[in-house]
Amino acid sequence: MPGPRDILDKLIGFPTVSDVSNLELVDWVEDYLASHGVRAHRVYSDDGTKANLYANVGPEVEGGVVLSGHTDVVPVTGQAWDTDPFSVVEKEGKLYGRGTCDMKGFDALVLAAVPLALEAGIRRPLQIALSYDEEVGCVGAPRMIREMATRLPRASAAIIGEPSEMQVVTGHKGGLGLETHVRGFEVHSSIMHTGVSAVHEAARLIDWANRMNDKVARADKDPIAAMFDPPWTTSHIGTVEGGTADNITARDCLFTMAFRCVPTEDPETWRALYMEEIRRVEAAMQAVHPDTRIDVNDRFAVPGLRPEEEGAAELLARQLTGDNGSHVVSYATEAGQFQDEGYSAVVCGPGNIEQAHQPNEFITVKEFNRGWAFMQKLVDQLR
Repeated sequence: MPGPRDILDKLIGFPTVSDVSNLELVDWVEDYLASHGVRAHRVYSDDGTKANLYANVGPEVEGGVVLSGHTDVVPVTGQAWDTDPFSVVEKEGKLYGRGTCDMKGFDALVLAAVPLALEAGIRRPLQIALSYDEEVGCVGAPRMIREMATRLPRASAAIIGEPSEMQVVTGHKGGLGLETHVRGFEVHSSIMHTGVSAVHEAARLIDWANRMNDKVARADKDPIAAMFDPPWTTSHIGTVEGGTADNITARDCLFTMAFRCVPTEDPETWRALYMEEIRRVEAAMQAVHPDTRIDVNDRFAVPGLRPEEEGAAELLARQLTGDNGSHVVSYATEAGQFQDEGYSAVVCGPGNIEQAHQPNEFITVKEFNRGWAFMQKLVDQLR
């Protein structure tokens, strides 16, 4: 019977970077679960090249615990790795490989807990939820969560195993990404006043982000926002692409305006503020030439995780870990999506988030073993 480390080796061997299919990994997991008499369910992407997978382990009764992880990993292209990123290499107490920390380490522990739970005769179920495309905006999980909520007995808690060093994270920021395409009008730059530079107009929107960041940084903070670092919603543009030559006003400019919202603020409010600025800039563009415009499309939208009063997930995770500290994070996870569907949710998993997405990504053997001890305690709780 494969143990946690054997399963980790297998999962890392699937190069499930977000721009490729994860179906080979899903096939393997489905076969593994079937070998223990557990039926898995798939929820496919629109194009059928990827799938979420969920399963109920144990009795079909309410009050179980969801263990949630994602199957995709970030690219290794351009990173300097000392080892093969898609093979687990153990050195000096560390397990190296893409996804060992974020978050196939947790996934492996979840799967290894299946035979343990069945042998223990658990009276409340473990529910497994493995998603696709978390790394590109948590886009795969919502339809899986909705299906789980209707097809499986309602679980009392959802534990999302992102790397937190087994600390119980009760809140995180949400995210909203708006793909923005500024369409200008090309003329020679010597007569730029007769044209519209998409790059220049995009710069107005980027400067709006700077001004909004300065404004919210100075504003008063509510108690929940004050828990975060930084304690406000941030506006950010990571890449900009546009223009064809130094002496031509740019016809096109593309970027994504991304907001990381404290959970007490509605991302739709930020969308509305941004669209108001879009309309102002677009009107000025069209006063120069009517064929110019600004198109905006959703790239991702992830709800924040709100701290719960006496939440079942928090109470359970604290009991299992012994952690009584107060922890929130500024990155987004699928925990807010579970919470929006009515689940009590926390983030708690092995590994340090500082290792995520890095070359030579690793999880320490100590952290991996702490995660396994957590699974064993959870199984005991469900007996």
